[in-house]
Amino acid sequence: MDQEILKSFSKLNDLNVSRETFLDFENYISMIVEKNEKINIISQNTSSKKSIIERHIIDSAQIIDFVDFNCNTTTDLGSGAGLPGIVVAIILKNMKNNMDVHLYEKSYHKSRFLEEVSEKLNLNTKIFQKNIFEIKNLETGTIMSRAFKPMPVVLDLVYENFSKYKNLIFFMGKSGKKIFEKSKDDWSLEYIEKKSLTNDESFLLNIKKISKKNKKKYKKN
Repeated sequence: MDQEILKSFSKLNDLNVSRETFLDFENYISMIVEKNEKINIISQNTSSKKSIIERHIIDSAQIIDFVDFNCNTTTDLGSGAGLPGIVVAIILKNMKNNMDVHLYEKSYHKSRFLEEVSEKLNLNTKIFQKNIFEIKNLETGTIMSRAFKPMPVVLDLVYENFSKYKNLIFFMGKSGKKIFEKSKDDWSLEYIEKKSLTNDESFLLNIKKISKKNKKKYKKN
């Protein structure tokens, strides 16, 4: 394999990511760049190959150790260009794990892109072109939320719309600490915090249980 490719993904060396995975990442990145010339599926500010690798692929891949591998499905809320859902699906494929990755994206064009990528890379995904806020009694393993909605909105969505899940992963940016602390005013959370690989001011949250402080109802695994 090209040493330049290995070097560009070197931050993932300590994670459960194989070299074969990097080739799928390369194909995925090429599809993002090509599609982004026609419609904006990612920000133009992060649309160079270098930025896509650092800001999107590595950032998304770093959650793989938080994903519950014992479940049949994992769910990406507001998947957009497939970040992190497609990235996780690529890793699972190369791990020989047959878990389905459910991608919820209400945009027609982004949903079609997710289907194109899934077909080309032979991924175990199911794309739902739906507004997830309108769907009740959802069941899944891991739930992923990256650049979707503010944390309090997502917590409420999971609490109200998911009847069963194992854990909830948040990508928290520079203002994440303040948002996180504010969210804890209304929610009791059982969680693990991990520093981000891509930004010293960002971090990840792996939340196992949530409950509203002003209600007795309790969500459990």
